[in-house]
Formats: sequence, structure tokens, C-alpha cells
Amino acid sequence: MPDLLLRNVRIVPISPRADAPAGIVDVLVVDGVVSAVGEGLSRPVGVEAYDAGGRWLVPGLWDAHTHLAQWTLGASRLDLRGTRSPAEALALVAAAARQVEPGEAIIGMGHSAGTWDRWGTVAELDSVTGGVPAILVNHDFHHAWLNTAALDAVELPRRDDMVEEMEWFEAYPRVAELFETTGSTPAAYRRMLTRTAALGVVGMTDFEVGVRLYDWRTRWEAGCDLLRIRVATYADQLDDPIAEGLCTGDPLLPGDDRLTMGPLKIISDGSLGTRTAWCCDPYADDPDSCGAPNQSPDELRGLLGKAYAAGLEVSTHAIGDRAVSEALAAYAETGARGRIEHAQLVRREDLQMMARLGITASVQPAHILDDREMTEGLWPGREDRCFATRWMLDAGVPIVLGSDAPVAPLDPWLAIAAAVGRSRDGRQPWHPEQALTVQEALVASVNGQPTVGVGSLGDLAVLDIDPLRASVADLAAIARGGVVLTTVGGRVVHRS
Repeated sequence: MPDLLLRNVRIVPISPRADAPAGIVDVLVVDGVVSAVGEGLSRPVGVEAYDAGGRWLVPGLWDAHTHLAQWTLGASRLDLRGTRSPAEALALVAAAARQVEPGEAIIGMGHSAGTWDRWGTVAELDSVTGGVPAILVNHDFHHAWLNTAALDAVELPRRDDMVEEMEWFEAYPRVAELFETTGSTPAAYRRMLTRTAALGVVGMTDFEVGVRLYDWRTRWEAGCDLLRIRVATYADQLDDPIAEGLCTGDPLLPGDDRLTMGPLKIISDGSLGTRTAWCCDPYADDPDSCGAPNQSPDELRGLLGKAYAAGLEVSTHAIGDRAVSEALAAYAETGARGRIEHAQLVRREDLQMMARLGITASVQPAHILDDREMTEGLWPGREDRCFATRWMLDAGVPIVLGSDAPVAPLDPWLAIAAAVGRSRDGRQPWHPEQALTVQEALVASVNGQPTVGVGSLGDLAVLDIDPLRASVADLAAIARGGVVLTTVGGRVVHRS
């Protein structure tokens, strides 16, 4: 790792009991670790010096939950965000179909079919696309709207409705292989990583479906070695890391601790928008349905037990309160450790168990902004238990924040602002009793790093403003040029 001297920084005390210097200091990073903090530090021979001009220094930020192939491909997809009906989406697809080149497909993304008054049909999509394959990925990635040409191409049975949940997850790798090879090249990833570094991000956990360890190793060696990446695996690939003897946290390439083995990812239930999140009570628009699990209790425990025996942590997707309860029971029975991903709807008594087990809540606060109306419509009377981050902290549950990109933008400042403000567009905060303070949200966004000091990783971000004194609007605005320097292990990966 390169060495670096940061001059004239103000260290932000993100930890409540941090003993941070009160004034402007210098920070020296040697071999990837902060080795000295003080006024007027001498610059070792050959070490680069950066004058921060009195700006604010925080540990570099992490996004704890991303789907990086989907996020990277978003730049080349038809943007369907904001469409309010099948007709509006079809109008955009029809315009795209008139411009598509022979042999190409239309890949759209970002619509939220769960907010429409009905789902679109395959026949409707066929009527505006003809023989051009069209695949419209819902914003939560839990279902997709394919036309007949696309269904045939990816060898799915013909139908007249959406492709949902596990069938879609299993089909998606074929979609990427057939239609999206140019948007996921190492060069495309490098551009995405460069943009991400400009947000002060130093690391991410990648939960992309269908990605193998080989894929990230290949990208890394092709120049995508900018940030720290934890690579998750799924049940159908679990034997690969086990065969290599890899435990969570182990390097995937010898001598490089930036690309590491992540957890086993289990998708134990569905999503709110598809009405498949597994709940204790029925959905308001379907009193016969509480959602459903994706595995039997024995299957869930078997996966957790297998991962635990191999030294892998487990990240269990659980959105509904019943899914959270069942996942916690499986953790308790197997001894596995790790996280609950999303924990969108919870029961307070389950948080006590979560804390006792040491299970982390991996929460995506920007979903508060997107799911507010849908939650009130589908889970009435349960809104106070959604994104219950205050309850989590009060119970002693560790929290980490992420985006679930591309479901929400890969932007930790948006996540922090949403966790603190729980609102947008000037609306009243949604259940403000569950809000975090800025300091708490920062702590949940830096991968367990303390206030910058001797012994800290050289994963750092220099900001134009003091985040602890910033308004919610100012926090969200940091992503628009408020990060002037980002370093990973002392290596400068962004400079403005």
C-alpha cells in the first residue's frame, strides 16, 4: 500500500466517546494504516502530501448491500422509474423498440409494478415490441416483465404474466449472458467504481445473483482493483468457496486484502411490492395471503448449518416479520452468525433475540422514501414497525446501512439522510421516532471503523462540510461534489 500524509484536516468524532483532536491536525498513513496524528507532522521522504485546507476527515464509507452487475448495467438500460401504469411503461418501450438495432434487446429497469393498479401482460408487451426481446426488471429485482421473444430466448415457459421470485433469479444469469455482455465489461465496472469512489465509498458487499468468485478475480486483474469488495455466494454456488477452503474475510487473491470472501446469501422470502414478503398477518389487498417463505424450515437450517461449518457468515434476506422470526430461529438453532438483510418489518420481541444472538441488521434506509405509500396501503397498522432502526439500536442490535443498488441509488449519503430524516420532498418525516442521529448513521456506514486515529485503516474520506453539523438536505448533497478525497489503504482513489 502507498503511504500518504494528509495535512490540515479536522477529524470528525463519529464515535460517541471518541477522543478526537479539537483542532486542525495532520494524519500520516503508512502501509495502509494511520501511524501518526498530530500538528506539523514531518513528511517522510517520498511520501505524497495532500493539503486538505481545514476540511473534515471521516473513515471511508461502505455500502453493505449492493448488486453491482445490476448497478453497472443500469447506465445502458431503459429507465422506467416513475412510470405509474403499464400504459406509461409500454409507451417508453414502444419508443425504444423503434430505435433498437437488429439483434439487440430492450432491457428496461426501475418501474415499481407493486404501485400500479394492475400488472402488465405479455400480450401487451408483445404488441409494442414484436419479435424484439424485451425484459423489464422491476425496481426491487423480485420479478420481471418479459415478452414472448425474451421468454423463448431464455428458455422459460410461455405465459401471460410476470416472471417472479426464484424462477426469475434462476433465469437472470441467462439474460445477462445473452443480452448484456457489453454493459458488464471490466471497463464498465471500472467506470462504476470510479464514480462510487467520488462519494467517499471505500468498500461494498456484492450480492449479485449468478456471480462466481472467478468473475471478480478476473475483473480485479483487469483493473477493477479500486475499492474493497466482499463477494457473496448463493446456495447453488456454495460448494465453490467450500472446495477452496475459503472463510468469510479470506482474500480471494493472495496478498490482497481488498478483495475478500463474503457471506452466503439466502433469500428467505420475497418483497413488499410483489406481496411475497412473509408476514405474520395478511396483506390488506389480499386477506388470504401473508406472503410465503422460499425454503422450508429444514432447508433454511441446512443452508445455515452448512455455511457455519465451513466458516462462512450468512446474510439472510428477510423482509416480512414472519421471515425475520424464522431466520432468527434458524440462526439460534445452527449457531450460524451474520446478518438479516432488510429486516423491513419486525416485531419488537424479535429484536431482543437478534441482539442476544449478535445478528446484525443490514438496513437500506432509502427504501423508506420509496415504500412509504405502499407500506401504508399493504401493511396498515404495521407502519411503526417498519425500518425500526431506533428500536434496533435501543435493543442492542448492530446496524449497517446500504442501498440495495440498483433498487436505490448507490449513495451512502442518501442512505444516511434517509435514516436521519425519513422523508423527502418536504413531507413530514415518516415515523420520526425510529430515526437515527447523524452520528449513529455514520457509525453504521463505516464498516466498524472508529473515529480516525492511530491504528485506523487508511480508508478515508475528506469532506467539504462537517457532517455532524449538517442538515438532512446538506447530508444528501455531499454526494454532489462534497467529497474532495477518498483513499483506500492510503491509495488515493478519488481527488477533486
